[in-house]
Amino acid sequence: MTTQTRIEPSQLPATIRDYLTAHRAGDAEAALRAFTASAHVVDEGRSFRGTAEIDRFLRQAGAEFTYTTELVGAQRVDDAHWVATIHLEGNFPGGVADLHYRFTLDEDLIAELVIAP
Repeated sequence: MTTQTRIEPSQLPATIRDYLTAHRAGDAEAALRAFTASAHVVDEGRSFRGTAEIDRFLRQAGAEFTYTTELVGAQRVDDAHWVATIHLEGNFPGGVADLHYRFTLDEDLIAELVIAP
């Protein structure tokens, strides 16, 4: 059984904090540097694999909407698995959402990111 431990968002690994900061700022190039070359991202049931697909995801995800994001929680599962909870408000369907960004790290880079409610 996996136990998740609540932590302060500032206790997330630097790679995850850097990714979240870059993604929030719309800096796809900086966000992409946080991933391994063979990383896998899942968002809204769609998969993106490797640098080219993840770059496209970073540049296009949510681009049709205006919204704010706030890092409201974090959890440590183990040394390789972390969860960041992001609160969004904007003009997307529903207008408000809390999303869980589930990260798997390989060394100091993101090997997998699954984004889901």
